[in-house]
Amino acid sequence: MNGRITTERQGRVLVVTMDDPASRNALGADMMAQGREAIDLATQDDGIAAVVIAGAGGAFSSGAHLSRLYNHRSKARFENRDGIERFHGWIRAMRDCPKPIIAAVEGPAAGAGFALALASDLIVAAEDAEFLTAYLRVGLTADGGISASFARAIPPQLAAEFMFEGGRIGAQRLHTLGVVNRIAPSGQALADAVAWATRLAEGPRVAMGRAKRLIDSAYGSIAAQLGRESDQFVEALHHAEASEGIAAFFEKRTPKFGAE
Repeated sequence: MNGRITTERQGRVLVVTMDDPASRNALGADMMAQGREAIDLATQDDGIAAVVIAGAGGAFSSGAHLSRLYNHRSKARFENRDGIERFHGWIRAMRDCPKPIIAAVEGPAAGAGFALALASDLIVAAEDAEFLTAYLRVGLTADGGISASFARAIPPQLAAEFMFEGGRIGAQRLHTLGVVNRIAPSGQALADAVAWATRLAEGPRVAMGRAKRLIDSAYGSIAAQLGRESDQFVEALHHAEASEGIAAFFEKRTPKFGAE
């Protein structure tokens, strides 16, 4: 159920692949921990100069396992926070990594999968790729730094639209907004991302790391926002809205969110 992360070196590029096609690469605890380990490896290995993150089986990631989240409602809040921290540790490692990270997005990038793409430095998306926030549709709030990523990338009105509606956002719209860097033909996102990463890997690695730090510092650290997201996510997970929203998702019906 938790899937796995696979890694492959292509020259000086490390390709990190989320591999659980049966769930469209939903993110379980093991995959989150392995994802962080892969980024830590890239950070520490001088033979790696760039990273590409992709998903197996024609999908980037369908996000977190909702069944796992639903079951976690019965656990103590500190246990919920520990689970979120697994994911946030992966995001922090990506932002701390001094090497360029490119997301190669095919198919859906939903929820936590969308957050992973946004936490990358660059995004190459297939022309038919789709991005979804979807948190509020099941009574939850964003995690993985997605609120900070939106604040950096788009006006607050668009951030509100994407967060409130939670619907599908096409790759072309995000490209027009400057969130997606490049559009690739369907099935070609990984190849295009690796080609771009290979070219970047030939550049001045240390200077590129400095540039990445300067970009982050100009917008403010994402770390503080990750902490706020964790607080809000745990609160949402234990609220009746999440219980109804997640139950409705599994029962394939429209949730009925009433007054508190």
